[in-house]
Amino acid sequence: MKRTLLCILIYVFVSACNSDDQQGNDDRTVFKYNDMSGVNSLDPAAARDFENILAVNQLFNGLVEMNDSLRIKPSIAKSWKISEDGMTYIFHLNSVVTFHDNEYFQGGIGRKVTAADFVYSFSRLLDPRISSATTLLTHVNTKKSGGFEAINDSTFAIYLDRPFTPFLGILTMKYFSVIPKEIVEHFGADFRRNPVGTGPFKFKMWNEGSKLVFVKNENYFEFENGNRLPYLDAVSFSFIKDKETSFLEFLQGNVDMVSGIDAINTDEVLTVEGELKEKYKSRYQMQTQPYLKTDYLGFLIDENMPIVKKSPLKIKEIRQAINYGFDRKKMVKYLRKNFGTPATAGFIPPGLPSFDSKKVNGYDYNPDKVKELLFMAGFPDGKGLPEISLATTEQYLELAEYIQSQLAEFGIKIKIDVQKSSVLSDAIANSKLAFFRKSWVCDYPDEENFLSLFYSKNWSPKGFNYTHFSNPQFDILYEKSQSELNDSIRYGYYQQMDQLLIDNAPVVPMYYDQVVRLVQNNISGLTSNAMNLLSLKRVKKTKPKS
Repeated sequence: MKRTLLCILIYVFVSACNSDDQQGNDDRTVFKYNDMSGVNSLDPAAARDFENILAVNQLFNGLVEMNDSLRIKPSIAKSWKISEDGMTYIFHLNSVVTFHDNEYFQGGIGRKVTAADFVYSFSRLLDPRISSATTLLTHVNTKKSGGFEAINDSTFAIYLDRPFTPFLGILTMKYFSVIPKEIVEHFGADFRRNPVGTGPFKFKMWNEGSKLVFVKNENYFEFENGNRLPYLDAVSFSFIKDKETSFLEFLQGNVDMVSGIDAINTDEVLTVEGELKEKYKSRYQMQTQPYLKTDYLGFLIDENMPIVKKSPLKIKEIRQAINYGFDRKKMVKYLRKNFGTPATAGFIPPGLPSFDSKKVNGYDYNPDKVKELLFMAGFPDGKGLPEISLATTEQYLELAEYIQSQLAEFGIKIKIDVQKSSVLSDAIANSKLAFFRKSWVCDYPDEENFLSLFYSKNWSPKGFNYTHFSNPQFDILYEKSQSELNDSIRYGYYQQMDQLLIDNAPVVPMYYDQVVRLVQNNISGLTSNAMNLLSLKRVKKTKPKS
């Protein structure tokens, strides 16, 4: 223990010295961020994981984007029109947008983006070997011009085979960034580490697992108050995996922001109520807001699978008993310092229009209901109930142990199986686990994104229905909601689907998450939104006061 502490102190001392030396000799403004999980691809086609999305967002643009209020606004498309039948989308492109300079362009100068580039970029996503975004394009009418058409250099069309209300929101996802065909074809699979986009920053270097650097795109097309964006000279990512070491880097001023309660030493900087301690208020800003993210426990309920046939979790009453068997409010208060909201409604989180805890009746702590359900299932007071294994990661072990302890009071015995994050994700996607911890972060701000996890045609491994939930009534409502243009009717469908999930209990909603960031006080212009998307194009950094 002493040796470990000594190593950390030496590391921090050396890092601080190096940082001071760099600041003394370099007037460039560099935003520094440590990503504990790590980036594995800079190709927008692989922008599935939060970490990849965070990096890709600095390098690339699409047709449209979300503002901080989650409203859709122009990006490369300066305007658009949707046909009355909802099946044709016409986008008019900004004609001054260019790709980053690159030696493989003629003369090394980034050329202008045209509609043909979007045809190439989107068509590439139809190949499931390249991207999981293929499942988002099931509504595209590939029989009509391949689904995508360059009407002229500045006019791009998308054709759907049926109306799909959330489609414009889907196009804000980083999958749908524009990329240059000649560069992609030159690098092939290695485009993942040689990205060329149109974004506010351009790629400089990547030492995988160690450091990633982007520099200012001097030719970026967006302006603010007459000033060309971005304001920063560079962005530097480090990949220190150890939470304590990573947070020490922030305390030393070598990192400009930490994000998420799991990356923050809450005992050090926060009060019991979750407020920034007085001594740190002059050094840091704390940003918090609701996050379109639901943390949950999932059950695999496909009774055709051997792992389910021999599991008591195939019994709905057992799943419901687990839902009633622990106190979410205490869990959020004591284990998360009140960051987040107890998930006592449905799977859909607050912040989306259809959320209504009065119309969707979820689960709260109810010992009497637990006992009643165990009796109905044939296991009074848990007698005869086999031990149930819950798979999670080290990061969420404390939460799992809390649930384990509370359920034990009712005779429900939980064995905690701690796995590496990558191993757990693979096992969940390939239906190898009967009970697992998972979370879902909104890809685009529409309830359909959350409910798509339970549509029967989205079964994993090709889709995201990890529980293999299948309910004909749910599927009918899901399909009706996709083409319903009347918001109030569509929200009603969403609420009915959410209640069906609660009643059948393929999941245990634990809490609706919250965006939490600690930011150095010399950083300004860093905004946040309910999707926790990091946008650095308007960020400014001044030298800290000595």
